[in-house]
Amino acid sequence: MPVRQLLLLAPLFALALQAAPKLRLTSTTVGPVSATQGQNPPAQVVEAFNAGDGALALQFSSTATWVTASAGAARQCSQRAGSCIPVSFAFNSAALAAGTQTAVVTVNDPNALDAPQTVTVTIQVGGGVPNRVSLFVPPNGSDTEAPFSTNSNLVGNATTQSGGNWLTLTLDGTGSFRFVFPYRIRARHLEGMPEGTYNGQLAISGSSIPAENKTVPVTLQVTSQPIVRVFPDQVNFRVAQGASDQQAFVSAVNGGLGTLAVSGVSVTTSSGGEWLAAERAPGSNSIALTAKMANLNPGTYNATVSIASNGVNGAQTVPVRLDVVAQGPPVAAVEGVRNSGAFDVQVAPGGVAAIFGEQFLFEAPKSTTEVPLPTEIGGVRVLVNDRAAPLYFVSYNQINFQIPFETPPGEAVVRVERGGARGNAISVPVAERAPRIIRTGIGESGVIVTQDDGLAIPGGPAARPGEAITIYCVGFGLTDANLASGAAAPAAEPLARVRSVPRVVFGNPFTTTTTADPFYIGLTPSLVGLYQVNVIVPPDVAQGDIFVRLEGDGYESNRVIVPIRQ
Repeated sequence: MPVRQLLLLAPLFALALQAAPKLRLTSTTVGPVSATQGQNPPAQVVEAFNAGDGALALQFSSTATWVTASAGAARQCSQRAGSCIPVSFAFNSAALAAGTQTAVVTVNDPNALDAPQTVTVTIQVGGGVPNRVSLFVPPNGSDTEAPFSTNSNLVGNATTQSGGNWLTLTLDGTGSFRFVFPYRIRARHLEGMPEGTYNGQLAISGSSIPAENKTVPVTLQVTSQPIVRVFPDQVNFRVAQGASDQQAFVSAVNGGLGTLAVSGVSVTTSSGGEWLAAERAPGSNSIALTAKMANLNPGTYNATVSIASNGVNGAQTVPVRLDVVAQGPPVAAVEGVRNSGAFDVQVAPGGVAAIFGEQFLFEAPKSTTEVPLPTEIGGVRVLVNDRAAPLYFVSYNQINFQIPFETPPGEAVVRVERGGARGNAISVPVAERAPRIIRTGIGESGVIVTQDDGLAIPGGPAARPGEAITIYCVGFGLTDANLASGAAAPAAEPLARVRSVPRVVFGNPFTTTTTADPFYIGLTPSLVGLYQVNVIVPPDVAQGDIFVRLEGDGYESNRVIVPIRQ
């Protein structure tokens, strides 16, 4: 087809996408659902609705045979106005052993925007109330807890044999899914309670699951030794067959006193051979987990990582699950496009963004140092309103790219293309300006550089009143330089200045604030998609670790913490 005809058809293609159905789900989790062993619990319902045009034609698949999904006839929505399609999740779990099982159900309509979507389904065979609980706390007035969930409003009678009234059962409001009651068994170190071991119990009643109505022995050890806590407490991989190895990280942190030291890490796999490796970073308590994908067929693989340390609560175990799926087209996650500043869903033309999903690239991650940025890396492209976007980085489940300057404000349609195979289409809200101060990942601090070229973070270098700082951002939109997408910002005058200049606000928005006007705001010279705000810290600004944000005509940035000291 001639190029001229393709160009004429492109707007029609984009219009057709905008007129497509748009899948929405009222929840992406089901459960945890408590079940009596040997019986199937009642079916659970999530509502789907169409936020676009046309009609939805839903399809379902599940990673486990014990749960299946089906669509009912459209009806009035129970949680919103309009028509909804009830999606019923039926359980065939009577043969499951006691314990917690999780499956992922995919809800899809190949012709809809924002599809497929996944629903995580969790079942607790034998109930969610633990059989016994061991808790550890330092002698400094702290508390500790053991969470669990059930589908009943429980009655818990706490008693202790020593140490006073240190034991309680608390309900944390409501859960993320209807009829889920999240509870915490909580223990508190009371004033004057010496180190030692204390015993108590919780008499649980009121559950519709007989196995949950029981007495739970609870021990509390008050200790001045290190107490190891592991985050996250479980790891899940989902990877396509033939993809490159995937990594995840687990950290052991000290919830007690003294110094925590990890002494060893071991892995036990239940099937698939030695597909999981664990390695502790030298001199740290961070553990890198690597799922080795070679020769693994589609299926589910389980493993356990054991972390040994000098923690008084002994070795900690982390369950690891690997779901290997068949290769298919790239899949972008709904709301998977995030700005690279605060990583929320608001983006603007010219801004640096990331898209998350799966099956973007089967090889090892690739990046580029080319400028202008290429629109293809390793055979992978990101299409924004059917326009190829400049790329920084491509991996199996993440791509960093620039929102093209040509993208108009409103709803954009984004998809990933791998080797000519186009993935699903997702909708992305694009604002004229959506400035976000880039976070460092250290607490609430932002990428703010002092006059001495130090990164201003709490506990580190600080900004000083009366001196200049540089605040690095994304998302300020078009500049007066009219740059091409992917091009580096000019390094000499005329520089690429933004069209709407904000104020820099120092201080908590609920107390006294101080504002300052920047003396430069625009794209960072010689770089792509990065903005900077140069401003003098007001001489009368409050000192300490304070908030800073950007505020303009009709827009406001996120806020970050910057230390200010004389």
